[in-house]
Amino acid sequence: MDSVEAAKQTAAAIGQLGGAFMTDGSTFARGGELGFGGLDFYVLGRGGVLGDTTAEVITSAFIVWNPEAIATQWELGRAVMTPAEAANEWVAVCASFGEANLPDFEGYGRLNELMAAVVAGASPACAALFAGWRTMPVPGADAPKARAQHLLNSLRELRGGLHGGSLLANGVTPLEAVAFNAPFMAPIFGWDAENLPDGAAIKERWKAAEAGTNVAMSVPLSVLTETELAEFVELSNALHAAVQAAKEA
Repeated sequence: MDSVEAAKQTAAAIGQLGGAFMTDGSTFARGGELGFGGLDFYVLGRGGVLGDTTAEVITSAFIVWNPEAIATQWELGRAVMTPAEAANEWVAVCASFGEANLPDFEGYGRLNELMAAVVAGASPACAALFAGWRTMPVPGADAPKARAQHLLNSLRELRGGLHGGSLLANGVTPLEAVAFNAPFMAPIFGWDAENLPDGAAIKERWKAAEAGTNVAMSVPLSVLTETELAEFVELSNALHAAVQAAKEA
């Protein structure tokens, strides 16, 4: 298996598993305990890995969000705590989500090894949130579920940044990306759900952007051998399937 195919075959697992904690009710409940009102915890916690910066910088990293929504939530969050403090809390909820929600799985040890190798060797170019997240403390091998959740989010932030670059390179604007791929998320991202572009008109550009993302993601994955790539695909998708099965049980 080559690294482009591995990127393609793990896209869903990385995207869905890595980001599951971000919109979970337990995350927002913890935000409420800390004094946040809602999305301000998401924006400050996730964006806080970039430091005490401006809303414009956070917007550049969040890619598909409405800049006005980022500006509002960033300032609301900063009234509660510093970006660095929020980032530490975001790391903590990521770990606690993994411990509470990831199922028992025999492959954590090897999957975590493979993910850690990709994360360590990846270039941070075009992936600011990945670069910031990579500086945060990673749960140890004695907490395999928390460690897996943290590393999955690392890969999600990496792929997300590369995807943003590919979207723009293929002429897809942030609003168009939301309209085609996740119109149901438009209100969360700060867009008017009643006035989205025609998603059907974006389909071919989106497909090209997704293909470009797989090529871009293949570069960090290339630190793995062909055998390791096959392991990574098998283990990632097995965990993804186990999570889905647990939800349906």
